[in-house]
Amino acid sequence: MNTQERIDLLKKLHDYLLKNKGEFQIVKQEAAQKNLWFIPEFIELAVNNIASQYLEKNKLEAWLKIYECGKYDNKKIKKSVGIVMAGNIPLVGFHDFLCVFASGHKAVIKPSSKDDVLIKHLFQKLFEWNTEVKDDITFAENLKGCDAYIATGSNNSSRYFEYYFGKYPNIIRRNRTSVAVLNGSETEAELSSLADDIQQYFGLGCRSVTKLYVPEEYNFIPLLSALKKYNYFIDFHKYKNNYDYRLTLLILNNIFYMTNDSVILTESSSPFSPVSQVQYEFYSDKKKIEEIVNNNPDIQCIIGHNFIPFGDAQSPLLTDYADGVDTMKFLCSL
Repeated sequence: MNTQERIDLLKKLHDYLLKNKGEFQIVKQEAAQKNLWFIPEFIELAVNNIASQYLEKNKLEAWLKIYECGKYDNKKIKKSVGIVMAGNIPLVGFHDFLCVFASGHKAVIKPSSKDDVLIKHLFQKLFEWNTEVKDDITFAENLKGCDAYIATGSNNSSRYFEYYFGKYPNIIRRNRTSVAVLNGSETEAELSSLADDIQQYFGLGCRSVTKLYVPEEYNFIPLLSALKKYNYFIDFHKYKNNYDYRLTLLILNNIFYMTNDSVILTESSSPFSPVSQVQYEFYSDKKKIEEIVNNNPDIQCIIGHNFIPFGDAQSPLLTDYADGVDTMKFLCSL
């Protein structure tokens, strides 16, 4: 397939996702049953974001034009690219696949066992629409003999990735999280959007806000009120178990905390926080704190005035590459 044929096929996938017919509804139910963190609300969010941000034809064409994809369709040497996908949120590995497929290389995929239902179904639809796709997408338990690798995992698993894939061209991603820098002037609507940035996907994504930088004397009451829109999380036993456990630890250790009965706020220097808990840290010099967060390798994105707008954390664009590493530029260099 040439580049235009790939774009047309992805456009067909876009239409399929939005039509949301019975077959796809059944698959989404299976994904939710297999991974209890994948509640229907967040599967729909992931699917709609992929359709609107990644698969609209005009966006694909503009994106690929940046890299002159298609210029060498007849002369391109196809490489096999192994992809180790994460499974923390629904379809989180789709963008890596999209980059490999759109660049004209062959994707050899090891999906996460936590998120294999949705991704395999989408690829099966591509196979049905164009049998040539089988030459460009394969699944494998062991990614051996690939020309390059893209692997996403924890800090621990990244050490294994470095060991096995280090001698090949690679992109290896580790734990990352996101933060928000507040100044106290945020409107009610902005705080409501920030609540989405914090709680969508139960805070499990690398773009989920897990830490707040706030000015001294900051009033947390409006934020706690905004976060009440997600009070229904307490009805999910996996989330409630986390909430109860974290609250118990704070009480037993006599650590100050605030809560609205569904999310806990507590002071900490760490940018990472467990499910149901958000860290905060006071600052007196905004320029200094902005310099700190901009240079912290653990931070995926920053939300706030003069940063990514409130509410946009979980709606990355095609060019919002994980860890700031341009995946398409990497693939075009192979």
